[in-house]
Amino acid sequence: MTMNVMPGGASSMLNLDYPQSVVVVDDYETAQKIVDTLSDKEFPVENLCIVGTDLKTMERVIGRRTWGSVLGQGAVSGLGMGLLVGLMMLLFTPGEAFFAVLLTGLLVGVVIGMITAAITYAMSGGRRDFNSVQQVVATHYEVLAEHKVAAKAREMVSEMSFMRAKAFQS
Repeated sequence: MTMNVMPGGASSMLNLDYPQSVVVVDDYETAQKIVDTLSDKEFPVENLCIVGTDLKTMERVIGRRTWGSVLGQGAVSGLGMGLLVGLMMLLFTPGEAFFAVLLTGLLVGVVIGMITAAITYAMSGGRRDFNSVQQVVATHYEVLAEHKVAAKAREMVSEMSFMRAKAFQS
């Protein structure tokens, strides 16, 4: 039986045969250090996988949304569309009016971006009057090994000085 470590079998490269837990740590750097130390001791690290577990969503609020900020963001997002419109208009315009056509396309894009942003903001009715970025982070990291090498990996990890020091701190 092969168990997928990633949901949906993301890649056969991520699959381990009968994966078993070697160790669970609180940060990715420690998990990475464990695998690196095992590699230095010539352990067959191709039989290992680091899995982030106990996922949580973190949202960092980066600012208030006001009419000014909404219209500014709409104008900036409209620049890309305006550039595309201007370039498309150039295909059907004589070469002499290059800058005028490009500028017209940019202005159209900015205006449409601002209008779209204003409509969206007005329809929100004051909900989520802030900008933020979200990220899913793991709170623990588990080093998994294929069943045929898991016991050896656990034994080697228990002998690592930095892991013994962490055990005494807990």
